[in-house]
Amino acid sequence: MSDQVNSLEELGQVAEGVEAPAAVVETAIVREPVRDALGRSYATGKRKDAVARVWIKPGSGKVVVNGKEMKTYFARPVLQMILRQPFQVAGVVDQFDVMATVAGGGLSGQAGAVKHGVSKALQLYDPTLRAALKAAGFLTRDSRVVERKKYGKAKARKSFQFSKR
Repeated sequence: MSDQVNSLEELGQVAEGVEAPAAVVETAIVREPVRDALGRSYATGKRKDAVARVWIKPGSGKVVVNGKEMKTYFARPVLQMILRQPFQVAGVVDQFDVMATVAGGGLSGQAGAVKHGVSKALQLYDPTLRAALKAAGFLTRDSRVVERKKYGKAKARKSFQFSKR
């Protein structure tokens, strides 16, 4: 039994009776960095009703949201932690300055929108960071939004109290 098949390639060769090419050329997508004339990368992040426009550039880790420091705009530590997550996952803490303008929604949605925008801008600035950000799920837009109110209902699904009398 010297003709034992050990891999799928060998199985394909036996089935076709043709030898496989010596070098299989794989075409990988080569992503180029996207930066403007000032060396910044721009991305738009969205979460719930909030939309954030985010610019990143190399710097000391300063984050400015709507003209205010991150610690004053997002006072809750949980929201600040959400903004730091993309940098920690990518391993570039305190290496980029962030300038963001965000509108719509509440503070939680705005923090999620800035996080989404920062993640997209990081992967545009340095495409090698894409794998880590994608694996953490930061490049995917969270599509969950509030359900609309229906007529004849108190809220989206809640009915009015029923009384027979």
